Amino acid sequence: MLKEWVKDRRPDDDELTRRLETARMELARRQILVKENKLPVLVIMDGWGAAGKGSVLGRVIRNMDPRFFKCETLTEPTREELRRPFLYRYFVRIPKEGQFSFFDGSWMGEVTGGYLRGDTDKKLYKAHLTSIKRFERQLNDNGYLVVKFFFHIDEKTQKKRLDELASDETTSWRVSDFDRWQNKHYDKCLDVFDEYIEATNQFVAPWYFIDSSSKKWAELQMTEILIASIDTALKNAESQRTAPILQNTFALRKMPKLSDIPLDKQMTEEEYRKELDELQDRLKQLHNEIYHKKIPVIIAYEGWDAAGKGGNIKRIAAALDPRGYEVHPIASPEPAEKARHYLWRFWRRLPKDGHIAIFDRTWYGRVMVERLEGFCSENDWQRAYNEINEFEKELVDWGAVVIKFWVQIDKDTQLERFTDRQNTPEKQWKITDEDWRNREKWDLYEEAVDEMIQKTSTTYAPWYVLESNDKKYARIKALKTVIKAIERRLGNDNK
Repeated sequence: MLKEWVKDRRPDDDELTRRLETARMELARRQILVKENKLPVLVIMDGWGAAGKGSVLGRVIRNMDPRFFKCETLTEPTREELRRPFLYRYFVRIPKEGQFSFFDGSWMGEVTGGYLRGDTDKKLYKAHLTSIKRFERQLNDNGYLVVKFFFHIDEKTQKKRLDELASDETTSWRVSDFDRWQNKHYDKCLDVFDEYIEATNQFVAPWYFIDSSSKKWAELQMTEILIASIDTALKNAESQRTAPILQNTFALRKMPKLSDIPLDKQMTEEEYRKELDELQDRLKQLHNEIYHKKIPVIIAYEGWDAAGKGGNIKRIAAALDPRGYEVHPIASPEPAEKARHYLWRFWRRLPKDGHIAIFDRTWYGRVMVERLEGFCSENDWQRAYNEINEFEKELVDWGAVVIKFWVQIDKDTQLERFTDRQNTPEKQWKITDEDWRNREKWDLYEEAVDEMIQKTSTTYAPWYVLESNDKKYARIKALKTVIKAIERRLGNDNK
């Protein structure tokens, strides 16, 4: 694509000035519309070193209200960011509804730079391309406008600009060794950029090339494309466009329906105490091992109200070094969380490598409570099964052990526990009117959970059902499951 690109005719100075004045005013107006229509806009600016991205960005935002945009300079990931999944540092920076985020540099620079330097092999490079395409498609499907610009200059112009920057001590710091290497190997870089752009040029997030031979001309191109892209996105929003429901492509494990799972499993207090001590000791040892081998572990809990999630989590946490884990109780999203992609708040809570994150309720709220309570559209929750499978695949490909528990009880047991909570003063804080309302929708929730488990129990992140009519049995099963999953991962690493 880049190699075959034919530049637009640059207008003469008078036309350029007229169009630029108009475009600046129109972009300022569009910013108001973006805010009013709660449209989140992510603008990606990539290209050659010394192509003028920073200068042009400064000109583009000059007439915009600075309260409603952010500019992010994304160069090499920090040591802290390298301990997270590849997309982490980008996902946590996405804009909230009604605002712009301008990325000076993006995942393109990280991926192509690593590939060109030899830090990334072909297999990982292709895996990153898959992740990037999924990420950009998910943003679009969830209402984001993603506009991607590549700032292009020829080899001779790049060298001239690099030399000029280097000759001035106030700007020499802007010329990196990689910029020089890039110019020296211009044709090689051009091949990789062209391949990357071809692979990631999607209908939902196309590439736009900017002729960067002149700052004013580059500003006009970028501004007019932004205006046209915003207009299209607003029209699509007005027509209530729905994103396609993609076919699942991940291998699934066959799972039983909740009603077919026997709940009569029990254990004595003596058996429970003996196994609890032994299993907690073993998990403590494993926690040390995963810390040294930098293996992240994510344990996700869903289940019926009063099923015993809290007590289950407490027995696992008791075996862990408190410096190496965190429990995340997930409630209704806060305003800043509601204003972004629904997975944003979970990306922000992912553990560093070698650490453990335990989620008390999870991203599966999208296909349960949000589905049944009408907090999202049918298209949203139908689409979420595949989006969640992609999210968890990203985590596993990063190197995480992902363990998902559904804590199962029957309806009579729940009623018994609700009644006990209501009648015991020190337990009354555990029961709410919402719990009773949810109980009235038991059958609807059971249907939704069955569908959720069937569609998201992948081979790389399967569901485990904890039979919790006897809480002791469920706690021991959870510990055994976590231990087995970690041991299996450590065994595979040692092969």
